[in-house]
Amino acid sequence: MTNTGKKLTPMMERYLEVKRQNPGTLLLFRMGDFYELFHEDAEIAARILGITLTSRDKSSSNPVPMAGFPHHSLDSYLYKLIHAGYRASICDQVEDPKKAKGMVKREVTRVVTPGTLTDDALLDPHENNFLASIYFGKSNIGLAWLELSTGRFLTSNTTAEHLVDELARIHPAECIFAEGNTALQNAIGHLDTMLTERPPWSFAQDECEKRLLEHFGTKTLEGFNLEQGTPSITAAGALLEYIQETQKSSIPHINQIEPYERGDRLLIDEATRRSLELTRTIREGKREGSLISVLDETVTSMGARLLTDWIASPLTSLPEIHRRHNSVEELSQNPVLCTEVREQLAKTYDLQRLTARIATGRASARDLSFLAQTLALLPKLKAKLAGRKADLLQQLEAGIDLCAEVRSDIETMIIDDPPLTLNEGGVIRPGFSEELDELRLLSRGGKEWIAGYRNEESERIGIPNLKVGYNKVFGYYLEVSAAHAAKVPEHYIRKQTLKNQERYITPELKEYEEKVLKAEERAIELEQTMFHDLRERVAREAPRTQKTAEILAQIDVLFGLAHLATHAGYTRPEMTEEPVLDVRESRHPVLDRLQPSGEFVPNDVLLGDPYGRVQIITGPNMAGKSTYIRQAALLTLMAQIGSFIPASEARIGIADRIFARVGASDELSKGQSTFMVEMTEAARILNSASERSLVILDEIGRGTSTYDGISLAWSMTEFLHDQIKARTLFA
Repeated sequence: MTNTGKKLTPMMERYLEVKRQNPGTLLLFRMGDFYELFHEDAEIAARILGITLTSRDKSSSNPVPMAGFPHHSLDSYLYKLIHAGYRASICDQVEDPKKAKGMVKREVTRVVTPGTLTDDALLDPHENNFLASIYFGKSNIGLAWLELSTGRFLTSNTTAEHLVDELARIHPAECIFAEGNTALQNAIGHLDTMLTERPPWSFAQDECEKRLLEHFGTKTLEGFNLEQGTPSITAAGALLEYIQETQKSSIPHINQIEPYERGDRLLIDEATRRSLELTRTIREGKREGSLISVLDETVTSMGARLLTDWIASPLTSLPEIHRRHNSVEELSQNPVLCTEVREQLAKTYDLQRLTARIATGRASARDLSFLAQTLALLPKLKAKLAGRKADLLQQLEAGIDLCAEVRSDIETMIIDDPPLTLNEGGVIRPGFSEELDELRLLSRGGKEWIAGYRNEESERIGIPNLKVGYNKVFGYYLEVSAAHAAKVPEHYIRKQTLKNQERYITPELKEYEEKVLKAEERAIELEQTMFHDLRERVAREAPRTQKTAEILAQIDVLFGLAHLATHAGYTRPEMTEEPVLDVRESRHPVLDRLQPSGEFVPNDVLLGDPYGRVQIITGPNMAGKSTYIRQAALLTLMAQIGSFIPASEARIGIADRIFARVGASDELSKGQSTFMVEMTEAARILNSASERSLVILDEIGRGTSTYDGISLAWSMTEFLHDQIKARTLFA
């Protein structure tokens, strides 16, 4: 019953039932060719989407607000709702309306949230879209994060001290955690991520572990190098439960889970990451003007996402850094090869996200065609990489799986340029199925008969402009203009009268219509069955295509760095374990690319023996002090991801951490004063830096009085020099 005492329709009863089952989401309820929203959901959607807010049962004293949009526009409207910070439940018609007995059955087929996006239309192809899970254990914190659109699943244990830094590195679109944890909300609420509370039972340790074992079909997680009973396992299990709940379907592409080891990575805290503008500028939050905007010479979406990972987590292993540098050096010395391989890579589709859509049963025939086209490029790519000297390039070449049988299955069955949907058929290649060819022939023959029948009738009854049409209400019909209505034979059955036309059917027309439509319907059903069988077979090969996709991404990043080194005049740095930073005629990587050629004045950076561990940079305002110290940090980071750097020569000691305390990173929005932010970050540096760290400090103490500021700056410098012995630039 409504609040006015009026009985609800069965459809509205079902709507309210589904709404109760999916609290906290906007319910998009499929009704025919539209998705409709009701009540408060409709008001929200009308405001965000700019669509008309109307009402259901307008004659009622309390009409129900309603808004909707065509089903084929779902992606564009869903994008706006999700990016406005809402979650959406998609309730679809799950049976054919023609076959329904009574009201069409409707079920929620998926719940879409910022961290569970899989459709290309909702995702940035060049950026990861991670969902993170946080669990507080007794002594440390479990972290798990998943890129649902690719299936990449990672886990790690961290501490309360490093939690915010880890989340800043991962940059998740959404974080789930046990409800009631207000301390966590306060700690990470300033991050650009949606916070989603989950019931505490979602994080029950035994259930989480059991859930992972069942999903991966194993008796132990040791094969994934994971230690059972740790908080990270609980976080991963809770994340998997959330994915299963929202997706309402199998997720076989999530077939691996890997531990993230912080020990072999350069650690960068949240403030430093922001100050150095690694992926976003401080003022505008844009990619343009950040470090990644000048380093990104990738030509694939997979490579662009991997480069983001490399910048977020630089290496500290000298052998691994050498492997990347050796590859970039060899490729930069062979520009012809570099150009040819990049041209081939640019033709590939996003193999990671294609594989995920195929594995989850959401791929179209066009997606399978894109997969086959990408696989067709692999033999040539593999041949181009053969015979390389760098061991990393050799390893990547050997790891490329051509997946020849997968490609053959798709090319044999699917036409070269298939339609987006299966609704109209025409996906399966002629000659593949004798039964399908016969049905298509019958369907075409029936249509030819109908065209001939029109000509015969037109001549027989003397109506030259007699037309044949079709609609879903009464099928094929003959249309006669009002001027010729008197010539219509008696056996014609009138079905519709329009302003200037009359529409009729005849027994002969209905007989052939049945043959044509049955043949068409059977052909489409057969095509759908054959396509679904093919998609399932291809899905079983997901681990192989995922592995090849990861290799293509690495190849793309290495070739992109080589292209950058060649065209920007970068030099290979000499890497060492010694705490030294000796860079000659260096340039700021971002400003050097953004300013006209030759305008940036090169300079030397000299830290460590025999130049001293601490350098104090002085000069007037606008002299470039902040630029200079940031430049030193960026060059170190670039070297440790495997990139060459803008300098004439360089000898760089591997840093375990980079710390940056510069004025522009103030976060007054957290309710802290400039001085409090400054001292908190300074204390963190003094407590965490080591002899292998690189520290850059800008105007420490400016948030207090002159003499207090000088005292703070002096004492910090003295402590860094005498006690920590870190390489330090102080401006």
